[in-house]
Amino acid sequence: MIKFFLNLKLGNLPIKRDTKMEAKAIQTSKYLEVQEIQEHLKNVEYIIMATSAPEKFQETPIHFTIFLNTQERFPQDIQDAILDKFLDDNKIKNPTELMSQLMPVGFGVNTGQDTAMPMLLIKQDDMRSIPHVPMFVMDFLADSDNFYEAKVHKLTGWTYSYN
Repeated sequence: MIKFFLNLKLGNLPIKRDTKMEAKAIQTSKYLEVQEIQEHLKNVEYIIMATSAPEKFQETPIHFTIFLNTQERFPQDIQDAILDKFLDDNKIKNPTELMSQLMPVGFGVNTGQDTAMPMLLIKQDDMRSIPHVPMFVMDFLADSDNFYEAKVHKLTGWTYSYN
């Protein structure tokens, strides 16, 4: 079972947290099956996830992952335009350590969550054991004052954007 932190809505959207701002681990009790993932992603344009970056990255204290709901491979100029739009729209600055490509993505659920948690699958064991779909993923370190919970309180959160 994988542990993740408190689900919160990012930016100016409402967040879920206790009054002490302490991160609480969320136990992933179930993984969506491939057919459930496909149904879950209907009308989803993208998901953005933010968490604190490792401490050594002080200039880029937030680890962002953008999950685009597509299996399309984009040429570099299109990838750059997509990233620039996300950076501008979310007031994200100083992106570094960028990885962008099709990747396997699973979804974990728990009764305490409003939405399924996207999980970028890196390990071969996870890819074999967790149902997943390919999505175009942009993963990078950066800074933003709009993601205070991730930057200051070291919380992890994600939000969905629908068509």
